[in-house]
Order: sequence, then structure tokens, then C-alpha cells
Amino acid sequence: MIHIIRTRATPEQMAEMLQILQTYSKLAVDIGRGILAGGGEMHADCEEVLLEDGSQQVDVWGADWYPASQAVKYESLINIRPRQNNRSMEIQDPSLRDRIAQIAYNLLGGV
Repeated sequence: MIHIIRTRATPEQMAEMLQILQTYSKLAVDIGRGILAGGGEMHADCEEVLLEDGSQQVDVWGADWYPASQAVKYESLINIRPRQNNRSMEIQDPSLRDRIAQIAYNLLGGV
């Protein structure tokens, strides 16, 4: 199940986002709005939910959340964006990675 998380996720939301992959959740993080969508099988599924909710494509990046270690990984097909100077699946810009980690931890950390 994919949830849009605007405020701290509840334990129930986290459990539902982890149903498919068990140990981690796929995320699409909107760095402009400071929200994220999590769950599902692919980052693109989460991205689609955010775009339908009004997010702009240039602000949405893919990541993974590992609740056991409270860690974020920054690799996703939706991150391949030559127009935005990211030619890899992994997010290259350290400040962008920091912003994504901040949003993920604020909304998902400690749950």
C-alpha cells in the first residue's frame, strides 16, 4: 500500500508501506513540498501518486527507507535525469541527498 506522508507516519502506515518488501520501503520524496510517498513495488508507483497529488516532476526523487537502521539509500531509476545534472540511478548531489534524508527522517524516523 502506498501512503502519502505529510506529517509523522503512524506505526500502522509504516507497517502497510513495508507489506510488499518487508525490510524496506520504496519512496518518492518531494523536496519542494517536504512530503513523501512510500510503499509499493517500484519508486515510479510512489512518484505517480505524488504527481497526481500536485507535485512537480523536477522535485520528486526516488529513495529507499530502511526502518531497522533508520537509513536512506538514494538509488532509483526515476533519478536518472540528465536535464537536472543527475546521469545515474544514484543521486549525486550531496545537498540533495541531505534534503531527502532530512524529509525521510522527519516523517519516518523513529516509527
